[in-house]
Amino acid sequence: MELIDGNAISEQILDELKAELAQLDGPKPGVAFVRVGEDPASVFYVNKKQKVAANIGVESTLHVQPESITQEELLAVIDKLNDDPAVHGILVQAPLPSHIEERVIFNRVSPDKDVDGFNVINIGKLVQEDPTAFVACTPAGVIELLKRSGAATSGKRVVVVGRSLIVGKPAALLLMMKAEFGNATVTVAHSRTSNLAEVVGEADIIIAAMGKASFITADMVKEGAVVIDVGINRVDDASKKKGYRIVGDVDFPNVSPKCSQITPVPGGVGPMTVAMLMKNTVAAYRRSLESNA
Repeated sequence: MELIDGNAISEQILDELKAELAQLDGPKPGVAFVRVGEDPASVFYVNKKQKVAANIGVESTLHVQPESITQEELLAVIDKLNDDPAVHGILVQAPLPSHIEERVIFNRVSPDKDVDGFNVINIGKLVQEDPTAFVACTPAGVIELLKRSGAATSGKRVVVVGRSLIVGKPAALLLMMKAEFGNATVTVAHSRTSNLAEVVGEADIIIAAMGKASFITADMVKEGAVVIDVGINRVDDASKKKGYRIVGDVDFPNVSPKCSQITPVPGGVGPMTVAMLMKNTVAAYRRSLESNA
């Protein structure tokens, strides 16, 4: 069994971007983070993204809005960032308060600055296999993990467990693409899938992204499978100082001995999401230079 080290691979990508940006003269790439409220997880993730941006030479700004902000007021914030030439990428941190419709907010971000890849234009481009699409960062990170760890996808049977806009759907589209790290036969399974264990058990590659702790068990995984665990779940653990530990959607201790390759949690997909966000931001910056040339 080979452990796919997301920390190491994400550092490779960030080092490549840092070296690229070190050659720049003039203005740096700029990314704007929009956070609504003080949800601890959102605060943590945005702070982490800002630190990574600063480390590689991307300038970031943080726009914190009160939880009481109306949808129209939040749209106005995005409009202002869309019009700011110093901002090349915009990320609206999810989840948003229940009175705000996330789809409306994501679609207001300019497709050229949509480094999260959630705008309908970029999703449509992905469906059409348009190389100018900004791809959602987590599934883009999954593909990069497979690529850099030498896990072939062409002709393989892939089962994506989960159908979210953030992971499941774009991951399936990427793996179906006519590309070196596509060309897979993809099944998207979910909570309503009949005989789920049987479906997952046929997979050469499993992408676990349903948000349920240790849901994928050893009896669902065939010998030699590659498993990419996207899940991040808190489970109670009195032995830990914080009273909990982080686990994935895969029962790692029992599944890993059956795998040829597997990602850990933490330290697998998680760091890749931030790295791909930075990669998208640099790409958006490059495109803005070309359009203004």
